[in-house]
Amino acid sequence: MPPRVILLSSGERPDIVEAVERFKPLVTKHAEIVLVDLFGTADLAAVEADLVIVFGGDGSILRAARQMGARQLPVLGVNLGKLGFLADIAPEEFENALPQVCAGKGRVEEHLMFECRLVRDGKVAAERLALNEVAVLAGPPFAMLNVDLYVDAELATTYSCDGLIVSTPVGSTAHSLSAGGPILRKDLQAVVISPISPHTLTNRPVVDSADREYTLSAPNARAETSLVVDGQLVDRLGPADRVVIRRAPVTFKMVRVAGHGYYRTLREKLGWGGGLAIRDK
Repeated sequence: MPPRVILLSSGERPDIVEAVERFKPLVTKHAEIVLVDLFGTADLAAVEADLVIVFGGDGSILRAARQMGARQLPVLGVNLGKLGFLADIAPEEFENALPQVCAGKGRVEEHLMFECRLVRDGKVAAERLALNEVAVLAGPPFAMLNVDLYVDAELATTYSCDGLIVSTPVGSTAHSLSAGGPILRKDLQAVVISPISPHTLTNRPVVDSADREYTLSAPNARAETSLVVDGQLVDRLGPADRVVIRRAPVTFKMVRVAGHGYYRTLREKLGWGGGLAIRDK
């Protein structure tokens, strides 16, 4: 029985819409298409499916993860964007990769996600799933922001910085990397805490366990201080607000095919030089 497939993409880009239409006949040869959603508006919880194919870049995959919510399905990403750390199947590879995946030959990797809660006046004011990161950002007038970090309710430190990023291993190659954070292998059960432009140079990125609870607060928050999850503004933060981050009860499920190893992806996407040298014995 062929797998039931959902096709997702960014309908705002005509070139991606054209690509989806071009690949539809190929998909119907190997799978049953049960839904096509180009604008992220469908309720995926109401659709019975075995696989989600996302056409676009990593932003499209982040949107798909948000759209799936508590019901995460295996995702195959076809890269029509730029870097494509998550959507790493090139369009020219899709014709060979799809039959493998539909025949059950793909490998499903499960990745850590965060459950992020904004607590205000003792109540949960907002709740989001995060695949990449949770960030507290200073915002204008761009003065130094103080961010208190609590780990399992114990005060770890106060960062004076432009913002603080708490990242998953998947997100370690995103905003956290640009802030000087390390790259974590995606299957690690760990988080990266990266200050943005810290005032104290000894404040370096920290790697800790994913099984802990992390709480952020900004006692000198200003009108534009913001909570941002996976690049999306959740809300402005007040001095008394708390951001609570813990391991989510669900994982993000990424389908990998043969020939797409972890270090190949890093090497190609980050432009790492070098190669294998064969030496005479």
